[in-house]
Amino acid sequence: MVNSFEEFCGELIKCGFSMGGGNAKGIHAVIPFDWNSTPEDSRIRWHTGDPETDPWEWRMRVLKERDDIAYAKVFFGTSGYITKEWYPLFLTVRRHGMVFDEWYDEGKASQMESSIYKAISENGQVALHDLKRICSIQKEDASRFDRALVSLQRNLFITMCGQTQKKNRQGQGYGWNSTVFCTVEDFWKEDLSTALSPQDACQAIRDQILKLNPQAQEKNIRKFIQA
Repeated sequence: MVNSFEEFCGELIKCGFSMGGGNAKGIHAVIPFDWNSTPEDSRIRWHTGDPETDPWEWRMRVLKERDDIAYAKVFFGTSGYITKEWYPLFLTVRRHGMVFDEWYDEGKASQMESSIYKAISENGQVALHDLKRICSIQKEDASRFDRALVSLQRNLFITMCGQTQKKNRQGQGYGWNSTVFCTVEDFWKEDLSTALSPQDACQAIRDQILKLNPQAQEKNIRKFIQA
C-alpha cells in the first residue's frame, strides 16, 4: 500500500499510468480511494495540504520535482498520470504522428483549440488566467474554452506544467493558484516518437491495463486508450 509521495512515484513508474483521482474508472488508479472512502490503516489523507500524504498535493509535486511523469486531463476527460516510458505509446495512438497544424487541417480541432494552441506555442508556459486574456475569452465563450482546453490535453498537444498566482503591478502574487500549460514538446524537451505503429502501441497499452486490472472491460479499455 502506498503511504507517501515517494512510494506513489515509485509505484507509478512501475505501472506506467494511472487515473489522477481516487476512482480507477474501471482501469487503474495507484491511489484507489477518494476522500470519502480512505482506509483506516492508510496514512494517505486527501485535501489535508500535507505534501507527503495528500494525493491532491502530489499533482503539482510531480510536475515540480520529477522529469519522468506527466499529469493532465488525459483519461475520460479527467485527470491522469502518464510516465515518460509510456507517453510515446499514447502519443502515437492519439496523434498518429501529426503536429497540430496537420491535425487542424484535417478538421480534428476547433477554431478555439487552434487559438489556445497558438497562444501556448507562441508564449511558452502560460497560466490559465493569462491564456484567457490572450485568447480574449468572454463569459459566453467559457464552456467552449473549457472543452477545447480538455480536448488539447486529451489529444496530447498541451499538458499541465505547474501552477502560479496572478501578480499585481509590484510583481506580488495574489489569489488562488492558476494552472500553467505548455506544449507537450516543451514539457518533455525531447522527441518522444516511437517506432511502434498506432496499432502496436494500442495493443501494448491494452496488455498493460489487463496486467494491472484483469477485470477491466473492453469498452473502458478502448475509451481509456483512445480518449
